[in-house]
Amino acid sequence: MPRPAGPVTGKLPSVVWVLAAGTFLMGTSEFVVAGLLPQIAGDLHVGVPRAGLLITVFAVGMIVGGPAMALATLRLPRRLTLVLALAVFALGHLVAAAGTSFAVVLAARFTTALATGAFWAVGFVIATAAAGPGRATRAVGVMMGGLTLANVVGVPLGSVVGQATGWRGPFWALAALAALAAVVVGCLVPATEQRAGVSVRAEVRALRQGPLWLALAAAVLIMGGVLATYTYLTPLLTGRTGIPQAAVPLVLIAFGAGALGGNTIGGRLGDRRPMATTITAAAATAAALLLLAPLSTRPVAAVALVFLMALTGFAVNPVVTSLAVRFAGDAPTLASALTTSAYNTGIAAGSALAGHALDTGLGLTGPPLVGGVLAALTLLPLAALALRGTPRRARAAVPGPARDGVPVPVPVRH
Repeated sequence: MPRPAGPVTGKLPSVVWVLAAGTFLMGTSEFVVAGLLPQIAGDLHVGVPRAGLLITVFAVGMIVGGPAMALATLRLPRRLTLVLALAVFALGHLVAAAGTSFAVVLAARFTTALATGAFWAVGFVIATAAAGPGRATRAVGVMMGGLTLANVVGVPLGSVVGQATGWRGPFWALAALAALAAVVVGCLVPATEQRAGVSVRAEVRALRQGPLWLALAAAVLIMGGVLATYTYLTPLLTGRTGIPQAAVPLVLIAFGAGALGGNTIGGRLGDRRPMATTITAAAATAAALLLLAPLSTRPVAAVALVFLMALTGFAVNPVVTSLAVRFAGDAPTLASALTTSAYNTGIAAGSALAGHALDTGLGLTGPPLVGGVLAALTLLPLAALALRGTPRRARAAVPGPARDGVPVPVPVRH
């Protein structure tokens, strides 16, 4: 694929970092519940498996709600959409924190998932437009880095706060921080006119692009491969590697550090060499996962491979997200939302397949083997993209002349 035009160096606009802070809050909200399930179950008088629906319903809300909310807010100014998404996100956490009924908390979680989907869909488009064609993938990497940092810092911190104050404490804190973020986004994101010229039909027409679906397939497979293994990483480390339970968080921190590094590397290399970056990273991820099965009995090798699978697996994400937005041309919002759905679909499908493999004769080696196969399958859509390339004259949501303080999309030669 020819290199995109535009500069690849220089600082990213401040709005990209603000949006990354928003994804940090939403990523923390999505995953912090896992460490608070026993407390939530006891307080709301439900079993732990039923309390786990709080995680499931959030994933479902992201898969279905992301595209739905992208279309529902299509004609709204993008700044208003972001502010409303953060406001609804804050309100949902207030309701959950004050709720005494499991049904109410469950509904609040679904609502916050819808707000998260809307924020990510519009946020990715704004970030890529603000950064420019030569730094679009880097901007996506920074935004997705906020989600990764949530796993490294936000989730453990939320668990600590939950242990000290009860499970409602992190929900109150997330509500307050989201309200603050809404104010900051309202001040820093440039104002635009109402997007009356944008139509749902145009967004749906963009879905006819074959390369778009190849990018989405790669997103599903790579995320499914990595998360299939990550979901059952703790029993693998304690039951096969022999790592003490108390030391498992250190390995999870290594995973998070690898994921953060992968987002950074993918974001920096993906604008210049998108296909070389993704194909190399996907192949390395498959190799790391397949090697983890036989080498997981050796602690040093197991930790190194866990770090490597995160480093290489997450390097694919910002590139395929940026490509999906580019392939959608003048209608990028729905495509951006679908990438979020793709990642969550991969998480759900990969975890389910890994759980089935765990119950077979493969035992604890089942999840990394499933993950390795899924990561290897990622090479198929990526190879198809490399062979097909991009259209000769594609349009991307990249900045051109300013209008009302906001860049206007212009044609880009590939």
